[in-house]
Formats: sequence, structure tokens, C-alpha cells
Amino acid sequence: QVQLVESGGGLVQPGGSLRVSCQALGFTLDDYAAAWFRQGPGKEREGVACVSRSSDGTTEYANSAKGRFTISRDTTKNRMHLQLNGLKPEDTGVYYCASLSVERCGSTWFVTEFIGEDYWGKGTLVTVSS
Repeated sequence: QVQLVESGGGLVQPGGSLRVSCQALGFTLDDYAAAWFRQGPGKEREGVACVSRSSDGTTEYANSAKGRFTISRDTTKNRMHLQLNGLKPEDTGVYYCASLSVERCGSTWFVTEFIGEDYWGKGTLVTVSS
């Protein structure tokens, strides 16, 4: 059974840091590109960052994440992480991990419709507030 499980969310003050993680079960996460998305209150789900298979290693970031967030893989543990630094209140939302159906992120990694229903986690809540 394919499953993605996020963890690491919580409450953090503006300017703080947090690392969210995604554990893949029932399949090898590194077989395909993988990505983080988020959905803030009253907002659409949006792409945050993507990492291609480790044999390629390329990463892509949303403009809002560049310079502050870092996506990485731990292939030995079948996990993916997103390091969140310099957090702002507008970063508040539920963070979801997803496994894509392609090996490289490419130019359409952030299109949610391209991701199969079974390849989403249930999310972890990140709240940035003082």
C-alpha cells in the first residue's frame, strides 16, 4: 500500500526555523521526483519545492521559497525533508508532500492535477505567529 506521511509541523515565531519531513511507505520515493506543496487558510494549494531523482539531483523552488527553504532527500531512509528558515506569517499552512510520476521536476512540477490521488500525504500544519 502506497503511503506518504508528513511530520514536523508546529508553531514557530516569525524569523524562526522548522524542518518538515515526509516518510514514504510501500514504494521507493527516489524512483521519481518528489515535491512539497502547501495550502494556507482560504488559499489554493501551491507548489513550494521539488527535487528530482537523486541520480539527477536538480531542485526547483517557488519564488516565495527561494533563498529560505531547502528540499532534500534521505534515500537511506526513504524520506524527504523541507528545511524552512526565515519563516513569515504568510508561510502558515498545511504542508503536503507528493510523489510525481516523472523522474525530473521539469517546468510543470507544481501542477497538482498531474499528481495521482494516492501519491499525496495528509499534511502537517505549520503555523508562523508571535
